[in-house]
Amino acid sequence: MAGTQHSNVGEGFVDDWDDMTEITSTSARKENDTFYSKWTEQASAKHVDAVLSASEALRKLYPKHSMVTTTDSRLHPIAFPGVQVVPLEHNPLVATLGFVPLSRSSAPVPGVLTSRIIAGGFKLNWQNQDFILHVVQYPSGFSFGTQSFILHEGSEEPSRQLLLACGLWSQAIHNEIWVFNQGFWQKDGVLWDSIQQADWKDVILKDKFKKAFQKDIYGFFDSQQLYKELGIPWKRGLIMHGPPGNGKTISLKTVMKTCDAKGYTPLYVKSFQSFAGDEYSMKAVFSKARQLAPCVLVLEDLDSLITDRNRSFFLNELDGLEGNDGLLVLGTTNHFDRLDPGLSTRPSRFDRKYLFDDPDRDERALYAVYWQDKLKDNKSIDFPDTLVDEVADATNRFSFAYLKEAFVSALVTLAGLDEDDHPSFGSVLMEQIDVLRKQLDKPQEVKVSLSSGERTQTPRSNAPLPPISRPLPQRRSRTQLNAIRSQPSNESTASRMVFLPPSPPPMSMMPPDLEDADARFQRNFESTLGVLRTRFDALQVPGSFGNCEEDAVGRVLSPSRNVGNHLPGISGYWA
Repeated sequence: MAGTQHSNVGEGFVDDWDDMTEITSTSARKENDTFYSKWTEQASAKHVDAVLSASEALRKLYPKHSMVTTTDSRLHPIAFPGVQVVPLEHNPLVATLGFVPLSRSSAPVPGVLTSRIIAGGFKLNWQNQDFILHVVQYPSGFSFGTQSFILHEGSEEPSRQLLLACGLWSQAIHNEIWVFNQGFWQKDGVLWDSIQQADWKDVILKDKFKKAFQKDIYGFFDSQQLYKELGIPWKRGLIMHGPPGNGKTISLKTVMKTCDAKGYTPLYVKSFQSFAGDEYSMKAVFSKARQLAPCVLVLEDLDSLITDRNRSFFLNELDGLEGNDGLLVLGTTNHFDRLDPGLSTRPSRFDRKYLFDDPDRDERALYAVYWQDKLKDNKSIDFPDTLVDEVADATNRFSFAYLKEAFVSALVTLAGLDEDDHPSFGSVLMEQIDVLRKQLDKPQEVKVSLSSGERTQTPRSNAPLPPISRPLPQRRSRTQLNAIRSQPSNESTASRMVFLPPSPPPMSMMPPDLEDADARFQRNFESTLGVLRTRFDALQVPGSFGNCEEDAVGRVLSPSRNVGNHLPGISGYWA
């Protein structure tokens, strides 16, 4: 640009100031186009309200759309299997990656990548209605918040109905068990898979005892009208107690499995300890139980869950002013004598107590017959009726767990022997019983090392097993303590997008005893994937509305057919 001549100065004077101004402005524009300039402009904002700013921007972009927003983690349209999802074109998807290690025994890969959406936009289709979803993450206090914006051309009622369906789905269980731990309710697919293998035929108890226990549980749920006619609260509590290894756990699993099949939700409590204290946890547990009643609330190891500090609050929740209609509370303990009398002796809190004691001779014989029937198709094992009596007579003071160990170790021993030197099953079984009996018949005096010397401790004569002598822990040096504190945390910071390899082909349904190694591997692997889906909400991948598929648990997968991805698996996004 030529310089400008001014009339009030000489003809020969040329003003270069305009040239310098233009050069300076051009340089400023270039500087303003840099990332540094844009970031400093954003970081220097006088006031930040991420939700308000995003809402205003979206209203200008979509003037004909209604908008509904939510921060509720249970209202994830992407996690809802009834929704088909496609990322918006020309809209960057920003996510942060994490890593989740997997069990070597149940997964073909050592771990998977996960991702949490920081900013992204998606097209949704649900019940022939089209929606637009934008998800943004923003700083909130010492953490981050996630806001979802659902836009619909027209009324906002379809968006509300979509979110309601998402909420109902997220609170329903799908081959899962509600488990309370560390102050939170979580769905556990692995526990559900584990209890599916339990069956009353595997619970070896006297027939009269077993039928009374079953009638007390199932009869409660069938007696709602009777309780109402009698004018008494429709609630009941049972305690299963006795020494360990005598059928409490497998009975508990069978009750959970059968009640779940009948539509009575099982709720399992691992611990009341939490970030907010025991009373908060107890309130959350009983609130959930009242919401899902009629249901079964399982409290394992009552003597550990209920302490002097939380007992009063627990008793108030269990038998206080608030109604617990439809609530069956099932508690277990190995130490009935440690329970407070308010729990162990007063009806209306725990009404019946069932003792799962060490089996007597008749029950030991029943257990031997159970194994005889289990091994009847194995031609290499001879299991005559006389062996049943031998086992029952030789296993006095054995728990069911000890009896099981005798049979399992005998079978493992036989499997490891050569064909040329193959003793009878009976001789090997009796040999294993002798080995286990020596553990029961150890000398009763056990020396325990103390810092000030040694003293002799004599356990109770009726104890099933003597205590094991262990040295007390030595004081750690300061160097050791510093080394321990400096160890990195094992807590996973993985987020909600995951790469998953394809599942193996569906296996045919067969009894667990007849599954081959490949079938067991697949079942364990699918259980692991179920835990991932529970933890990371749901799986969606880029694709189109016309090529969606469902996985084994009914979640919608949208395989990508237009991305050149040759990896052996699929990737997806979680809100």
